[in-house]
Amino acid sequence: MKTKLLYQVDAFTAEPFKGNPAGVMVVTDDITTERMQQLAMEMNLSETAFIFPQHDNLFQIRYFTPTKEVDLCGHATLASAHILYETGRVAPDEQIQFKAKGADLAVSKSDGWLAMNFPRYPLTPRASHPDFTALVGFEPVELYDSSYNWVIAVANSEEDVRNASPVFSALTETGLGHLMITAPASIPGYDFVLRCFVPWAGIDEDPVTGSAHCALNPLWTEKLGKKQLTSLQVSKRTGTLKTELSEDRVIIKGQAVTVLNIELRINS
Repeated sequence: MKTKLLYQVDAFTAEPFKGNPAGVMVVTDDITTERMQQLAMEMNLSETAFIFPQHDNLFQIRYFTPTKEVDLCGHATLASAHILYETGRVAPDEQIQFKAKGADLAVSKSDGWLAMNFPRYPLTPRASHPDFTALVGFEPVELYDSSYNWVIAVANSEEDVRNASPVFSALTETGLGHLMITAPASIPGYDFVLRCFVPWAGIDEDPVTGSAHCALNPLWTEKLGKKQLTSLQVSKRTGTLKTELSEDRVIIKGQAVTVLNIELRINS
């Protein structure tokens, strides 16, 4: 039987055991949606990506949390591109094209970083949430709705973001089950900080969230008057991203490191 490998990659970091771990599997034969969901549950990471080679450097990509399939995931896209380059499936000077349910994506290498080209998310101001302070731990100065049911809360300070302690069991039922919180960074070298909570998908806190920057880069570009921004996700594992606004797209840059090669011992 041909050996099938699953990889575990720490994304948005150059150090093992930092950033956001993602599972990656390059699929070269038939696999069912049910089996992909089972493998994602077994990996028990925030997302596991399954890559299907099409032709040249074009790949279909699907993302699964331990409980459901999602349309788009930044860190699992970064991890997938890292594996394609690292294993030699794509040459270092060539661009990777991904077709995801949520968007067409492009990834290339840039000065030791992987640069992903993602769609810009719209921002729609929303009224205050009556239970926000009780459920999250601070009073937001602004609230927005964005793509994929994201709610974005702007805090007054980095301390508010770091000290937030959400009541995860109540977030989803109160419309806050897909929540970003963000504030200006107080640490030199960074422009803004963030944390992301996704209990609706079975993830209380996502360690590092690339796709969140499709909304946060435009938000902070407008507030700070600069298109090139560096963010720090202040989760327990932490992660650093560089982003740049380019019309209706956001360039998201990160690094990645492979931690595990896992041999699949069952038929896929």
